[in-house]
Amino acid sequence: MKYFSLKFEKIVWVMLVLSFGLYGLDYLLFGQGREIGVGLLGNLAFLPIYVLFVTLMIERVLKARERDALRQKLNMVIGVFFSEIGTVLLRDGFGFVRECSALRERMKVSGQWQDTEFQAAAEFLKKHPMRIDSRDGDLSELRSFLVSRRQFMLGLLENPNLLEHDDFTELLWAVFHLVEELEYRTDLARLSEADLDHLSGDIKRAYTHLLSQWLLYLQHLKNDYPYLFSLAVRTNPLNPESRVEID
Repeated sequence: MKYFSLKFEKIVWVMLVLSFGLYGLDYLLFGQGREIGVGLLGNLAFLPIYVLFVTLMIERVLKARERDALRQKLNMVIGVFFSEIGTVLLRDGFGFVRECSALRERMKVSGQWQDTEFQAAAEFLKKHPMRIDSRDGDLSELRSFLVSRRQFMLGLLENPNLLEHDDFTELLWAVFHLVEELEYRTDLARLSEADLDHLSGDIKRAYTHLLSQWLLYLQHLKNDYPYLFSLAVRTNPLNPESRVEID
């Protein structure tokens, strides 16, 4: 740090000497001291505006670059989440969805989708009254899977970048809550109707967040990483017709 400070100080002195040297040369060649003084004063008057303008522009550019870098880091974390947990949870959680044909049809993401299709699918999720019933799926298998990924999710929560992504953090907390609800129950085969209804609500909360974040993640891949988007489409857990092999 001291090295850079000394280097900057040298640059300042060099620029000052160069500036005064040029003004001196102007005076020696043309001898118009009054015009030199007027020009110098005019330049000094404009200097604060110039510094303000340059500072604001540089700050805006740096903030834009910082946002882009943070967005890339967040999407990397989200991508790891879907690789390790999200895709399997999408597939297995779909077994708890009732009257799922409309939802399945709407989530058939294709390689031709553009931002308008992603936005329409997101609107569908907001308006679609998704019904979840914990009686329709395998709660024991769901619990085993989520418990086995607990440490991985804890590691994600330790990532400071997630503080900038409230929606994804909400997804993680919803999944964590579901894990705890399932883990505290010793016998999932002997639950009361009221308890099953309660778990249905917990599954719905987590699955709703999961679907929304999945769509946003796919849209990011479509725009920035087409080759990863192609693989995600060919392994779509909600599309029974998807095949990873390319014909």
